[in-house]
Amino acid sequence: MSIQEIRLFGDPVLTTPALDVVDFDKELRTLVADLTETMIQAPGVGLAAPQIGVGLRVFVWDVDDALGHLINPSLDLSPELQDGEEGCLSFPALSYQTPRAFRAVAKGFNMYGEAITVEGTELLARCLQHETDHLNGIVFIDRLSQDDRKLAMKEIRESDWFNTAKSSGKEPTIKVSPHDLLGRGL
Repeated sequence: MSIQEIRLFGDPVLTTPALDVVDFDKELRTLVADLTETMIQAPGVGLAAPQIGVGLRVFVWDVDDALGHLINPSLDLSPELQDGEEGCLSFPALSYQTPRAFRAVAKGFNMYGEAITVEGTELLARCLQHETDHLNGIVFIDRLSQDDRKLAMKEIRESDWFNTAKSSGKEPTIKVSPHDLLGRGL
């Protein structure tokens, strides 16, 4: 287990859809451990494999003192919405009110290949949606209204972390979400 570098907005791995996990082996268990250790150290409430440069459909969470992980997730979302402050470890110090479904049911597998279902409301539902978005190459600012996205991009362009990434040749890519935005955003 080791703490990994968290990729920042502008890194192409964050906007590239991840591949399904096909081998539930020791390497996968090490990835889950690395994700968990990195998330806790950051600290954060969730972390997806693409955020550490691994293009596989794996994420971990730590919500309400409950650690978990999910592999190859699919989501079923409630029509009821929640608004709440949302940030991301790949966007240091940036947070915005972000619309999400109030309830989420995620189905997938644990690191041993056993089928699991995770149901959550409020923060856990938000986390499940946020991390699944990462696996689909979607970042949370893709969920913002057009005006909030413009504000977020201005804040990003003015940030030290972004300008450091930009000077190393990593320009941001804004991707339009393929998911139902529930009447919000672009």
